[in-house]
Amino acid sequence: MSEFVLSVVIPAYNEADRLPKTLESIDLFLLEAEDLGPAEIIIVDDGSKDRTSEVGNAFQSFGNTVVRVFRHQKNQGKGAAVRTGFEHSKGRQVLLSDADLAAPIAGLRRMTPAYGDSTVVVGSRAVDRALLFDPQPLYRDLMGRAFNLMVRALLLPGIFDTQCGFKLFPGGLARSLAMVQRTDGFAYDVELLALSLSWGYSIVEVGVPWGHVEASRVQPGRHSAQMFRDLLRISLRRWSLGLPREPHEGVSLG
Repeated sequence: MSEFVLSVVIPAYNEADRLPKTLESIDLFLLEAEDLGPAEIIIVDDGSKDRTSEVGNAFQSFGNTVVRVFRHQKNQGKGAAVRTGFEHSKGRQVLLSDADLAAPIAGLRRMTPAYGDSTVVVGSRAVDRALLFDPQPLYRDLMGRAFNLMVRALLLPGIFDTQCGFKLFPGGLARSLAMVQRTDGFAYDVELLALSLSWGYSIVEVGVPWGHVEASRVQPGRHSAQMFRDLLRISLRRWSLGLPREPHEGVSLG
């Protein structure tokens, strides 16, 4: 039996300045959302050079939300941080959220009606663009559309936004994904969704409010080539070897 109704997993790299406001926003939301409690917030400090871990450990909840911090000694990549967070989660539901809350936590209320034990709900910027209160710059939008075109062609037809960092997973699925997911970089979302789909879970896109954060960790010029390489690697793995079967929760694949 899961210890919490909801686990909120936040991968974090050099987020000491943003974390206090983010944690307060999530904590206040959970304080009012009695149906989502008890809840935990898991911060995965991916080898930060600032006080990210210290800030997380010092946070005092207004209610009964538990905050746990896990730290990578060296920076491994956002996908690796998500993997660690999923592995240590204890919730029946697991919400993946960015540290900058580009998608405000209240958007979870738009996603829960679509959620089910066999459904992954993807917060999307593409479903209802009227919800974008601060759209990203045109060059980032165009590069994102090009990446998504390849994602739909190769792995996930019908999913128009895989990269919004706001996704709700069944807890058992999240912990199973942590056992087999390999992508450490920013294309990890694609692998998580491709694995979920191959294991028989449905994926539902739901429009959520979203605003561009200027200090985003994704730098198109630096990360785009790696994301496309990772996408091709995931696709080759899918079509040549087949994606791995779903492990039973808590059982290591070796």
